[in-house]
Amino acid sequence: MGNIDLSIVIPSFDEEESLPILVKSIYNNLQNQNIIFEVIIVDDGSADNTWYEIVCLEKKYSNITPIKFIKNYGKSDALDAGFKASYGNYVLTMDADLQDDPEEIYKLYKVISKEGFDLVSGWKKKRNDPLSKTIPSKFFNMVTRIFSGIKLNDFNCGIKIYKRGVIDSINLYGEMHRYIPLIAKWNGYKNIGEKEVNHNKRKFGKTKFGMERYIRGFLDLLSVSFVYRFKKRPMHFFGTFGVLFFIIGFISVGLIVYEKINKISENVPLDLIRPVTDQPLFYIALVSIIIGVQLFLVGFLSELVIQINSDRKGYKIEETGDVKKS
Repeated sequence: MGNIDLSIVIPSFDEEESLPILVKSIYNNLQNQNIIFEVIIVDDGSADNTWYEIVCLEKKYSNITPIKFIKNYGKSDALDAGFKASYGNYVLTMDADLQDDPEEIYKLYKVISKEGFDLVSGWKKKRNDPLSKTIPSKFFNMVTRIFSGIKLNDFNCGIKIYKRGVIDSINLYGEMHRYIPLIAKWNGYKNIGEKEVNHNKRKFGKTKFGMERYIRGFLDLLSVSFVYRFKKRPMHFFGTFGVLFFIIGFISVGLIVYEKINKISENVPLDLIRPVTDQPLFYIALVSIIIGVQLFLVGFLSELVIQINSDRKGYKIEETGDVKKS
């Protein structure tokens, strides 16, 4: 299986009408090209005859790998299963609804294989979607672009192509499929490109995604940002905030004690001096110290967990050839 040039991963959910057309078009576009490819179709718990169509396609065409989920797990899990079943030197993802144009597959393959990108994302510059999808998508892409520092116009585009190393370095869940470029960047794959692609109108059915996907998407953006930035050094996050809260509490206690000592030194009668426990600042200080200690302990325990599992390294060494001195 190591001689496969390209793996095409297609997550599908209730796409019985579009899959036969899509697969036929893929083979028509690639059969005369000088590449060896495979098609991996993941049935994400469809309720229609999608699985039946996939089985028929497997019998009709060569190099089709079918995967069936017992229920609908979501696009990220479907892509993850497809990635793990793929063998290609490059892996391309595309949606099953015919909006991603199969004619773009070989064009993307040529770009990534000849120009040395780690991944190339499609850009649906001219979208055939209603405003209810395009406007929220533009806002989502703008926020993700600012947050990640990656200059992509369309993080949501389903058609993307990756080097094998990028695929092997990631695990997907939730709505993380939108942030593969971000995860790849944090894993050291920073050579990210973009190519304008054709976007077709939907022919069958209706979109599987609503506005809730953007809410989940933003939450996953925060999640992936936290995990990938602090998974190696959780004390940097928890310890910093822990020390900050502890200092706030300690300073507050110092102010209370200083105020009481100052009044005593000025010979203020003790019955006129407000008890420490009657002051709201005392409880604020107490809570701050407790929170600070707890956050510090969480960071410390997280570091211990990482040390215990330190035999499973997360780094990857790039294969290099002979280096000649110039």
